[in-house]
This record gives sequence, structure tokens and C-alpha cells, in this order.
Amino acid sequence: MNPSWIIRTGRLLMRPVSYLDLPDLRALKSDPAVFAVMLGGVRGVVAVADELAADIQFWGQHGVGMWAVRAAGDGSFLGLVGLHARPDGRGMAIRFAMTTASQGRGYASEAAGAALRFAQDRAGIDRVVAVARASNIGSRQVLGGIGMVECDSWTRDGEMMLMYESRTRQDLPPD
Repeated sequence: MNPSWIIRTGRLLMRPVSYLDLPDLRALKSDPAVFAVMLGGVRGVVAVADELAADIQFWGQHGVGMWAVRAAGDGSFLGLVGLHARPDGRGMAIRFAMTTASQGRGYASEAAGAALRFAQDRAGIDRVVAVARASNIGSRQVLGGIGMVECDSWTRDGEMMLMYESRTRQDLPPD
């Protein structure tokens, strides 16, 4: 792992996901209170392992990806945050999911903000997007709180989806 990919904030240690994170990722992604609202829903054991392998490969190809988010003090697993190409081709997207025990403490905003700064300042990604259900007020607050602005909407499976973006240059055309 490239040491420059590690992020430290006031309360968090973010490292690119690795196979050491697999037990924590299985617990997070199998929790319906967290992953039922994510694209693809709750994951089984095989799907989590497959996604982890893809996430590790993505880091190698793009120099960005998903981080395991841990408490800086004791190393406890708090969640997952990072960047990945959206499967619908709408751009490089920030994603995050925090354990139920760590929700409501500002960790998602701290981690997502750090990931966005990494993407734009260190990885040179001029436009980062994110998608949230209109009904997911918590995710929308995180995205707005880190400076992302709503730029598009559509309906998927009867749910209104909102796209947010952050641009380092305003002269860029939409993707």
C-alpha cells in the first residue's frame, strides 16, 4: 500500500481497504440498517469478498478508492468511505457507510470531507459526484456539509434520487 494514500484527521485514521478489513466489511455490508438503502442492498459473504477484491484493484488502477475508517485512538472500525466510478457512467463518486454505532457523531462528514479533499487536491479529480435518496436526510446533510451541491435528479425503483457534485473548476462541462 502506498503510504500517501493513508489519511489522518482529528479523530479518524483512513487506510485503503485490505483483506484485513474483511470481517468488519462483512458486518457492515450485511447490516440492513446500513446497507438496505445502498445501491445493490445488503450483501452476502461472497459479494463482500468480491467487492473488496474489486476495491483493492481499483486503488491500483486509479490511485483512489475505498478507505476503511477507524477511530484514531483505538482503531475501532467506524465505516467505509471512498471513491469509485459510478456504474451508470455519471462520474467518479464518493460513497460512505458508517456502522450503526458510529452514526450521528459527525464521522461520516469528517471522513467524506477528507476523501473529497484527497480526490481533488491529491488525485487531481476535478469533478466528484455523489448520489443519495431524497428521503435520506442524513446523507444529504453530509454531502451538503462537505460543500457538494445538488445538480441532477431522477427516479429509480420508485425512489427520487439526487445527484450532488463538487468541482474544482466551474468551466468544466457536465459529464
